[in-house]
Amino acid sequence: MSYYNDVAEAAAYLKQKIDPLAPRVGIVLGSGLGAAAEAVADPVIVSYGEIPHFPQATVEGHSGRFVTGMLGGVTAAIMQGRVHSYEGYSPAQVTFPMRVLGALGMRAVVLTNAAGGIAEGYRVGQLVALADHINLMGWNPLTGPNEPRFACRPGAGLRFFDMTEAYSRRLRALAHEAAREEGFALDEGVYLATPGPSFETPAEIRAFRTLGATLVGMSTVPETIVARHMGIEVLGLSCVTNLAAGLGHSLLSHHEVFEAGRQVEARLAALLTRLAPQIAALLENEA
Repeated sequence: MSYYNDVAEAAAYLKQKIDPLAPRVGIVLGSGLGAAAEAVADPVIVSYGEIPHFPQATVEGHSGRFVTGMLGGVTAAIMQGRVHSYEGYSPAQVTFPMRVLGALGMRAVVLTNAAGGIAEGYRVGQLVALADHINLMGWNPLTGPNEPRFACRPGAGLRFFDMTEAYSRRLRALAHEAAREEGFALDEGVYLATPGPSFETPAEIRAFRTLGATLVGMSTVPETIVARHMGIEVLGLSCVTNLAAGLGHSLLSHHEVFEAGRQVEARLAALLTRLAPQIAALLENEA
């Protein structure tokens, strides 16, 4: 079987499970943020382990469930957790779920993550919309043969494609408005991705700040690259779960990240519930 056929098989399995639901908005929940899926009404839940060829999440805070149902009155597909290269997965495996979301018909995705705050003034529990990213993972998920059949829009699926607007300006505008309606403001930031699993050193954080990064993490960028290859619009949302190395007064730990994520889940769930119908309406107007 080819990679393309494996994706098609996984998508076909999920379509059978969630029929007659036809989600057009996909959401990926990062470390410690999985409980935001509890906002979904009448959920259909499928474990990653049931889905053919789907990689299994092994990190605490990534429950590994595909949840489909009504969010803010529209159908959404929510991934509770993701996989990472530091778990031993290949680039193709790390981005396999994003390929499946595309095959299911997603035209927009919201990618959330737990991130270390680099910019001065960031506080733990703050939500930040991504305006751009820096890929320091050492690899690109599109290395290898190009597969244009993954394209979700006309003109997508190209070998070489533009990344000027990796994170959709119009989706960011919706996110800012939704946040204001929820009573808080979103900053915008630049997310720098490292391979992990070790946290960064203080010297690395100083270097990243010089490069223009305001957030640091170990995910999201591969998914964004693959989504843009397919023609899927991306909204990135980081939860600042800790101050990056050298900026706080304590040693970094995954437990700290997990606990900070739990504290912001309710705010994130409210924001996503308000955003989902707005994104769906935007896509519907283009159909």
